[in-house]
Order: sequence, then C-alpha cells, then structure tokens
Amino acid sequence: MRLTVTGTGYLGATHAACMAELGHEVLGVDVDPDKVAALRAGRVPFHEPGLSGLIARHTASGRLRFTTDHAAAGAFGEVHFVCVGTPQRPGSEGADLTHVDAAFAAIAGHAAPGALIVGKSTVPVGTAGRLAAAFDAEVAWNPEFLREGFAVEDTLRPDRLVFGVRSERAESILRAVYEPVLALGTPLVVADFPTAELVKTAANAFLATKISFINAMAEVCEAAGGDVGVLAEAIGHDERIGRKFLRAGVGFGGGCLPKDIRAFAHRADELGVSLAFLREVDAINMRRRDKVVGLARELCGGTVLGARIAVLGAAFKPDSDDIRDSPALNVAARLRLEGADVKVYDPEALDNARKAFPLLGYALSAEEALRGAGLVLHLTEWPQFREIDPEHAATLVARPLVVDGRGVLDADRWTAAGWHFRALGRPAPAAERPTAGLPGEGKRTP
Repeated sequence: MRLTVTGTGYLGATHAACMAELGHEVLGVDVDPDKVAALRAGRVPFHEPGLSGLIARHTASGRLRFTTDHAAAGAFGEVHFVCVGTPQRPGSEGADLTHVDAAFAAIAGHAAPGALIVGKSTVPVGTAGRLAAAFDAEVAWNPEFLREGFAVEDTLRPDRLVFGVRSERAESILRAVYEPVLALGTPLVVADFPTAELVKTAANAFLATKISFINAMAEVCEAAGGDVGVLAEAIGHDERIGRKFLRAGVGFGGGCLPKDIRAFAHRADELGVSLAFLREVDAINMRRRDKVVGLARELCGGTVLGARIAVLGAAFKPDSDDIRDSPALNVAARLRLEGADVKVYDPEALDNARKAFPLLGYALSAEEALRGAGLVLHLTEWPQFREIDPEHAATLVARPLVVDGRGVLDADRWTAAGWHFRALGRPAPAAERPTAGLPGEGKRTP
C-alpha cells in the first residue's frame, strides 16, 4: 500500500521505516527541511538501536522517501498516519494539540477521496471524535506503545495492536496495513475512538504508578531500615503483581510518562472525574530526585559547594539519547546550581545534554568523569556503567563514594573494592554496617 507518515521525529521515523520494512511504499512528511534532508540521506537525527539500518536500506531502495510537500503527500497516500508530538501545554498540565490539529488540517486539505487518516499520537480522550467531526475525511486511531531502545522491535513485533474505528472499511484498511504483523499472531483489539485513546494513556498511567509505588516503598524502607530490593523481589513473585517496573531508583523521565500522566489527570478533571492519585504518582517521582540531591549534600558534609561530583548518565534511560525530563540531568543541574563542580558522561546523549544544559561540565568517557571526583552518582543504567571495575575506578577518584540511583550496581563488589556505597531504599552493605550485636543479642534464655 501507499502510506504517508506526518511527523518524522522518534515515533514517525520509526513507524515510516518499519512500514517500509513490512513492504509498503512510504512517504514521510515533516515541516523541518533539515530533518527531511538528513533522513533522505539515510541519517537518523537521534539514537535508536536498529533504526538507522532500516532507514538507510529503504531510502536506498526507494521504498521510503521524505518530503516537506503536503500536497505531494496527499496525492500519494492511501493511508495517512499522524505521528506528531503532543507536549505539555505551557502553563498547564494539559496536552498541546497544536501539531496534531495542524497535521490533520494539512492532510485533509490534500488527501484523495476515500483516504484514511490514522492518528498515532498520544492525545486526550475525545480528540479523535473532534477531528473526525471537523474534517471531511474518514479517521481512525491506532495508538503506539513503543519503548525507546526497543522501538523497531515493538513496531514489527508488538505485544498488541489497537484499532479505534467507526466503520468496517477503516478496520479492513488497517488490517491490510498490518497484515504481516497480524500473521505473526499479534493480538488485535478493535475499539471505539474513546477506548482506543484511553488504552495508551491508561497504560502509561499504570506503568508510572507501578514505578512510583516501589519508590514510595523505598521511602518507607529508608525510614524503617528495610531493603526495597528484597521487598520488590518478594512481592514480584506474586503473579498478580509481577516483577517488571519494580526497581526502585531516581524515578522515571522522558517525553511520555511525565507529560502523559499530567495530561490524563487534566483531561479527567475536564470530564468531571478525579484522578488525583496520578498527581501523587508524579509527586513521588519528583521526590526521588530530591532524595538524591539531599544524599549528595549529606555525603559531601552538608553542602556540595566546591565538591567535585561525577554523574554517570544524561539520557532518561539507556539505549537512547533522549534527555527530555531526564532525572540524571535534573539532579546534575541542581547540584551545579548549589555550587558543585559537576562532570557528566553518557555514551549517547552528550550532544543533546550540552545544548540543553551548557553550564554543566561534560566528560568524553566514564574514566574522565570519575577522575578526581569526591562523589559518584550513577543515574542512568547503561550496561557499560554496570561493567565498570570498581577497583580501577577507586584509583581515579579523590574519595570512593558512590550513590547507585538505579539499583543495579553490585553493592558487595563495590564495597569490597573500598567504596562507601549507597543505594536508594537499601541499607548499607554488610561490610559497612556496625559490627556491634543487635539490641538484646546474647541475652536470650532457653
């Protein structure tokens, strides 16, 4: 089929390349001529494993092309996917639908009769119905469920597909688009517009809630002397709960979860429904950043003024160069404002970090970041950070103090190498605990 994809950012570029991989002819559309020029040359302007190879292969074959011309796209496409961003509205928790509205208007103004316009952007419930009423075109909603770092896999082999449609024709067209994916046995949920829109926002709200729940448990463990890692393992054995998203740490960030839960709560308020718990989910998440900043002050003697601090990580998650609402950079910037000499290293996100936070110091390697540091903060769980040799690292720093803000470093290994090790929600390793017996020990009677 002939498909267009409007918006060639993270979602759109991935969707366009994967639709070409499925055998369709695809035309990507964007208002940014520099982005279009880069994609035409087979270059991806962001980091996503496996995507650059797909784009290079399919632009070379001619199956995948890019343009800034909406009229050409309208004449070309049988199905038009909308993959533009829905950022948080300035001064509000609500979603900014400016780009969605503009994309639909541009497509509807040029699309051939009978074309299907398919929204993939994450939008407040009610948006699809409003757009269908506003434009003389058939509309469907097909939410995305991509994980950064796994976006190609999630598009070609998703765990489910959701079609929000109002006609059998629209469903039939989407079935034809995704026929190779459905042939793999991928579950398909066919829904009305509101339900299809809510699937994505509800999924993100649930994941954010699960992350903030275990971080709230970390706060309780910190107050009571418990170990949130053991706690998470124990409750994760319950199949009703599961183990995923139960690793306590500095919290979530990125371009989806934070703004999506705020927009969901805001839209619910407009509908007369209270989702106040989502605001507490957001507050718990932000408190974990406060915890790391406070712990840094404590370990530096009450103030970070003049302290040399190494921050391992800038992206909000590994396998990405996305720094939007990054906990790592938020913590680094706050410490810098308090007078710390901060050095940040990340394998992929340094260029983006420098643009957004030019006053921070940056290193070209983990070794350079560690050299001379009086405190090390591990804030993005890149595999290469887990593989750092703590004995060698101890020879580089001024003081062997490390805070594991992601709960993945081997505490015993770092402690054995002479490090003072702290992790959120966990007691100090056995080697650092007081050797005195517990109260009452040795006084038991038969």
